[in-house]
Amino acid sequence: MGRCLTLAGTRHTRGAVTVRRDFAESAGRRSDLVIGREESFGAAREQLARGGSVLLHGPAGIGKSTVLRTLAAEYARTARTVLRCSATESESHLPFLALADLLGLVLDQVSHALPTAQRTALESALTGRGESTLQRDGLALRLAVLSALRALAAEGPVLVVADDLQWLDPASAELLGFAARRLGDAPVRLLCAVRTEGPQAEDAAYDRHLSASPPDTRAVRLGPLNRAQVSTLLDERGYSGLPRSTVRDIHRTSGGNPLFALELGRALAESPTPPRPGEPLPVPTSLRALVLSRLEMLSDEARRTLLVASAGARPTPALLHAAGRENAEAETAQAAALGLLATDPEGPAVRFAHPLISAALYAEAPAPERRAAHAALSTAASDPIERARHLALATTGTDPEVAARLAEAAALARDRGAPSVAASLGLLAARHTPADGPPGPDERRLTAAEDAITAGEPDLARDIAREVLTRAGAPGERVRAWMVVIEAAGQAIGDVDAVFPQALADAGDDPRLLALVHYQLAWRSLVVQGDFAQGREEAAHAARLAARAGDRRTELLALAFQAQAETLMGHPDAPATIERALAEPQDARVACHHNGAGSSRFRWLVMSDRLAEARTAVTGLLREVRRRGMAESEVHYLRFLAETELHSGHCGRALELARESLTLARDAGIGEGAGAMQAALAEAAGGDVDRALTLAREAVRRAEEDGDAVYLSRALAALGHASLVAGDAAAAVRALRRVRELEAGAGITDPARGRWQGDLAEALVRTGEPAEALDVIEVTRAHALRLGRGSVLAVLDRSEALVRAARGEHRAAVTRLTSARERLAGLGYGLEEARAAFALAGLRADRGPGTTTYDEAARLFRRCRALPWLRQVEAAVTARAAGPPPARTTVPDALAGLAPMERQVAALVMEGATNREIAGRLFVSVKTVEATLTRVYRKLGIRSRVDIVRLAAGSREA
Repeated sequence: MGRCLTLAGTRHTRGAVTVRRDFAESAGRRSDLVIGREESFGAAREQLARGGSVLLHGPAGIGKSTVLRTLAAEYARTARTVLRCSATESESHLPFLALADLLGLVLDQVSHALPTAQRTALESALTGRGESTLQRDGLALRLAVLSALRALAAEGPVLVVADDLQWLDPASAELLGFAARRLGDAPVRLLCAVRTEGPQAEDAAYDRHLSASPPDTRAVRLGPLNRAQVSTLLDERGYSGLPRSTVRDIHRTSGGNPLFALELGRALAESPTPPRPGEPLPVPTSLRALVLSRLEMLSDEARRTLLVASAGARPTPALLHAAGRENAEAETAQAAALGLLATDPEGPAVRFAHPLISAALYAEAPAPERRAAHAALSTAASDPIERARHLALATTGTDPEVAARLAEAAALARDRGAPSVAASLGLLAARHTPADGPPGPDERRLTAAEDAITAGEPDLARDIAREVLTRAGAPGERVRAWMVVIEAAGQAIGDVDAVFPQALADAGDDPRLLALVHYQLAWRSLVVQGDFAQGREEAAHAARLAARAGDRRTELLALAFQAQAETLMGHPDAPATIERALAEPQDARVACHHNGAGSSRFRWLVMSDRLAEARTAVTGLLREVRRRGMAESEVHYLRFLAETELHSGHCGRALELARESLTLARDAGIGEGAGAMQAALAEAAGGDVDRALTLAREAVRRAEEDGDAVYLSRALAALGHASLVAGDAAAAVRALRRVRELEAGAGITDPARGRWQGDLAEALVRTGEPAEALDVIEVTRAHALRLGRGSVLAVLDRSEALVRAARGEHRAAVTRLTSARERLAGLGYGLEEARAAFALAGLRADRGPGTTTYDEAARLFRRCRALPWLRQVEAAVTARAAGPPPARTTVPDALAGLAPMERQVAALVMEGATNREIAGRLFVSVKTVEATLTRVYRKLGIRSRVDIVRLAAGSREA
């Protein structure tokens, strides 16, 4: 199910290895863009900025040269001299070659600073004239290199850039290490990269090169990329549009190695036909040659044993024995000695040193040998799913018995919570299903497509459905395929508008098929048109059709949609519809689905201020979808739980959950916009405000790109909230006014849906527009009273207190704030309670020194782990200590007609405060101050700050 009504949004988007030097530099376009290296790159940059040295290390192809080049380009601008060398394996036997690269071009600049013996030895080594050797001129050469670097450093900072240290000729490596250890305070930085294959503690090359580096060198290891980073890398290099399942296979096969991933991507792009499920990725000849050269040293029998291991999912010596490999232990030991297999002291598994070795070995084997390996494993494997998979890969052509076994295995995988495996098995079943028997191959393909949707692989599902549509003639199969296409579109449902007329035509007058189409039309009404009333009607119609057809699953989905739409609209029928959606009989998968009745009930509980029950409900749903492997639902429920914790004032926990949800969403390409929205709210409450603004803007952009009017309002609400926390009240007003317009147009009347109204009112007070703030409060209060939204009413009272305070009604403001805080505490809204305490402390502080402190607000914010709000408390305490609040400043009568915020800004200008100082005193942004001053100039008929000062002077003279 490719979208979510509850938060109004989700989005689908479409051993040691030796690398030859010429190959390492030729893998496509090698830009300076560093992907997935933010932490490593930041550590190296920080070290270089301090004047220290950096040693990058990691396995072949991991991206050391890319990071090194990027860092070198950045820091070369600050260095007076840049010395470079890049060694190759073929030239490592030539003495002093790297030294010539480093110092050959600057020898004339430094020779005059060297003693005669040092100069002679160095010139002889660099030019090849004479017979200089480390044995003969060792001390003179060592001192010459050290003196040369010091002489260059005397004229300005020096950056030494050395790539592939492992191929440095021994003489140059010895000389460079001698100098590096003795440079002392000389402004010479070394930026080097070296290949290391094993763990640091076991890698002799790493230890040797680190000991030859300056004492302040920071070693930075580059590890494998995660799946999302590999996907980004492939997109950046022009291999975009690959299905998520293919990207997953590339990531697994490459082991996260960027060079290997790019080569696999290139091979796929050049392949005329993509691999079918169960088939290996096309491994290019270049990579095969890299990893398979050592196979020539194996016996034929050992090679066959490794082929069986590469075909197995979890090979062990016992499995290899059962598959007929009698000498498996000896043959795998031989392979391990050659670096093809890794030893695993914690278990008996046969593990390849790198996943690419297994893939290349399998790809290299002739098809008959592969089928023989799978045939042996089809009886040796203990797991029925594995046995069925191997049987399919050992069989050619159609075979109804094999197809049936695969379909059974797919059902078992589905029950085990592995829908991705089920989809793969289902496609294998379709391949072996005869065309003339029920079920047909297309029916099994569509089941696989639906499993792919569940697994969070919408692009695979869409491809399957479109293939079926090219030939399917049966209305049921065609409508089912159209539904997959619509689901795969996710929140961008407007992109498949043309599908609906075709689906309705194929459905004819069949109520079961019409129910499916009208259920999706409900989504279209909501997402594309932003019309909740129309969406509710379509869902109710779909539920009636499904009930008539006896399709309980579609009926439950439609009722759940109707219930959530009514809840968000504030419709009085919402509780009754939820009860209908929860009534028996239930469909287990719909019950826990993020668009099912359980989700509807969760939303109703949250909006009804029953936070403890909501937490229990969503925790149970999250546990169930994880058990079933429902990737998209897991992304949503993590976010729902984050929302619940945020309401409860558990900001740290909410931040962890929101970040986890967003990480999963980005990894799978599911619900990224919705994840960014919730993460923005969590960051604004308990993390980094700048990060919150970035995420909120991303959420707005994604919603606008998808044409999703409903989700756009949630994203804008997050942006408005983050702007308010950041102190930019004007930006908050702009965003939240748009939310008000969008929700009014959509027919959303329940203020507990987005809870943005209090933020808008507070922002309007800060920008000097209390009349509009009061209008927002009164309109919202009417709906909150009708629906019994206690927490919303308390927040509105907090906002009205700020309006009253701006009008000088101090006692009434304090009374409302005190009451609001007590009610929010009773309902369990910890962060909102703390905000009320903060506002209350601010009002009492305005009455004069000594009347109150901010200690209670600080205590409550600390309890919530609300770091951004704690910073606001600290700023308020600092501002109070700096002097009397601006509200006590005497202003001329000419300013009496200004709004409260405008009078405060004008008064501070009269005191000589800068715009930045005013922003700090009033807890707003500099931009807000500038906008307020513009309104002051317009209202007073003046042009500048100078004119305000003149008004002040005139008032004093009078």
